[in-house]
Amino acid sequence: MASNIKAEQQQSFDDWVAGINLRRSEDAAKSVGEFGFATCRVRLLSGSNKFVTFPESAAGAKQLNASEAASLKSGADSASVLYWMNRDQRVQDNWALLFAQRVALKFSVPLHVCFNLPSSSALSTRRHFDFQLAGLKEIATQCKDLNIGFTVLPVMNESSRGTKRTAEGQFVDNEKSESTFRGLLNLIRSLRVAALITDFSPLREDTAAIQTVSQMLPSSTSFFQVDAHNIVPAWYASDKLEYAARTIRRKLHEKSQTLLTEFPPVRAHPIPADAKDPDWKSIEASVLGHLDESVKAIKWAQGGSRHGFRELFTFLHERLALYATARNDPTKNALSQLSPWFHFGHLSVQRAILEAQRLRRKHKESVDAFIEEAFVRRELSDNFCLYNPHYDSIEGAWSWAQETLCKHASDERKPAYAMETMEKAQTGDDLWNAAQRQLLTEGKIHGFLRMYWAKKILEWHAGGPEAALAVGLRLNDRYSIDGSDPNGFVGVMWSICGIHDQGWSERAIFGKIRYMNYAGCKRKFNIAQFVARYPS
Repeated sequence: MASNIKAEQQQSFDDWVAGINLRRSEDAAKSVGEFGFATCRVRLLSGSNKFVTFPESAAGAKQLNASEAASLKSGADSASVLYWMNRDQRVQDNWALLFAQRVALKFSVPLHVCFNLPSSSALSTRRHFDFQLAGLKEIATQCKDLNIGFTVLPVMNESSRGTKRTAEGQFVDNEKSESTFRGLLNLIRSLRVAALITDFSPLREDTAAIQTVSQMLPSSTSFFQVDAHNIVPAWYASDKLEYAARTIRRKLHEKSQTLLTEFPPVRAHPIPADAKDPDWKSIEASVLGHLDESVKAIKWAQGGSRHGFRELFTFLHERLALYATARNDPTKNALSQLSPWFHFGHLSVQRAILEAQRLRRKHKESVDAFIEEAFVRRELSDNFCLYNPHYDSIEGAWSWAQETLCKHASDERKPAYAMETMEKAQTGDDLWNAAQRQLLTEGKIHGFLRMYWAKKILEWHAGGPEAALAVGLRLNDRYSIDGSDPNGFVGVMWSICGIHDQGWSERAIFGKIRYMNYAGCKRKFNIAQFVARYPS
């Protein structure tokens, strides 16, 4: 009986995925070459814009004349298109790869994808690496099937990753930049890349890396960036730092009317790429000295788009109905659990929203609540990190919050705990300890409890708000499977610094920052039931 149920569930999932594949071709286009690509998703970073401008309407696409068609073929540096994958680690439902294929199709040249290990400072633990590696192996298989070359470049030296950003947001040269990106630059030369495309991240390390590569590219290579992570590209959603969800929500919903569309499929590329399969043993060996092996891989989630789609399917058909009413109860299984796949780009948020919308008639309140969290709040986080160079410090807080935190920085903490005590979940608060143990073992904290968790760090750390913020970010980035993410930075900043929030009644330690306590949690859910799941 159990095997029959499992087989039926697998068939339902396979049918659901088949339906998505069909909609890509029928609702969007059979190929990205026939699709009206939204030009607001793309921006030229460097080089000449010798490629056609793709209008919103495919019917209005400019046809190449003979000289334009020949321009890509002329010279030794004009033989292929390369997508430098970073934040969005997937093949399908990826606007950056789709744009790269569109350019390659227009000029009838091979298409390549490369990934630099590590692409993020978060890739420092066994937990993060194993999850990411599973996704990369899936990408390699899919690219091979689609005649697209895929290369994994050696580990970059994290201590010398390109340019560095000053407190004022200016870039300064790093003398080791050339060696840091030597693998990428050598690949660009060997493939004679005429167009380099990368995806978008608002984090300073990624922004600095792109700035450095842009300055080092040969003049014959045009460098484009595509926001493949957000439904509304961050630079198009707003040209300024938004104060709160209420100031950006309308902009996002209005602009998403033309952007929240079905994706066309990435098709088998007609010009095969000459590329070797990644040597996974060598790749894994190259990162061993860079990993913290004490942070073990998680068991509840596996990396890769296939697993991300399965989690989305399970959420939509088993948990979505509870989302509107039970998502703030840590004892209920009502959350999407999609954050790991969103973070590594194994699953597109746009895909998740599209599939959730198909169930809106049945679960209106839950779908609307999910859209608010996955769309509005996530894209607000990207806005904050894009336009605020101090997105991970007290300096990045609003002036009222900086003032009130400074005023109460020296307030006595009773109790007061060192970071080591908190990291080991050895405080006198059983709820907080359980949340920390969940983070240590599962790589996540329930969304509601993460607010309580971070606020207690502010309340307990004798070093004051700046030190408390550093502890909260460090623990989140080290142990959370979606660490070092704009959503994580803003989550901790909201809790400790009042970002995207308002001032409340003043009290000791917190000042005017929103307060949360044990009694409030006890009124909302069964604390004992949650604590029992994560015993000491």
